[in-house]
Amino acid sequence: MNNPFQEQLLKAGLVTKQQVQKAKKETQKKNKQSHSKKQKVVDDSTLKAQQAAKEKLKQDQALNKRKEDQARKKAISIEINQLVLNNKIKREEDCDIVYNFEHQNKIQRIYVNAEIKKQIIQGKAGIARSEGRYEIVPRATAEKIRQRNENRIILFDNEEKSVDENDPYAEHQIPDDLMW
Repeated sequence: MNNPFQEQLLKAGLVTKQQVQKAKKETQKKNKQSHSKKQKVVDDSTLKAQQAAKEKLKQDQALNKRKEDQARKKAISIEINQLVLNNKIKREEDCDIVYNFEHQNKIQRIYVNAEIKKQIIQGKAGIARSEGRYEIVPRATAEKIRQRNENRIILFDNEEKSVDENDPYAEHQIPDDLMW
C-alpha cells in the first residue's frame, strides 16, 4: 500500500482491507473521470481553435483574392487608358456634327466631322471610354480594348442586319446620316 495513512488505519483496526480497496477504486475512478473530462475539454478547445483557424484562413484567402482582382482590374483600366491616349484619332475644331450612340443603356453624344463619322459607321473606328470621356480610336485599338474590357468600347460592325419578312416597314431603311 502506498498510502501511509490507510496503512495506519488498517493496523489500528479501524478499517478493513475491503474498505481500503473500495476507497482506492473510488479514487481511481475519480482520477480517470477527471482526466477524461480534462482531455475532452482540451480536445474541444483544440477543435474549436483549429476550426477558427481554418475559417480565418478561408477569410484571408477570399480577401487576398478580392485584392488581387481589384489590382488586376486597375492594371487593365490603366492599360486601356494608355491605349486610348496613345491611339486616339485627333478631332479638330471643325468637328461640328453631333454623333449620338448608346452606351450602357444611355444615349451619349460625341462631336465628329464627316470623315470620322463615316469611319465609325463603316466599322473602321470605334468609340472608347477613358476617364469619363469618349474618344475615337482605330479598329485595331478598339479590338485590343474589347479583349481587355468589353464595357469600355463601342464598335459598330458593318454587318447586314436580318430583316423580318413580316415587317411592314422593311422596304423603308433608316439612313445612317439621319439627324434627330
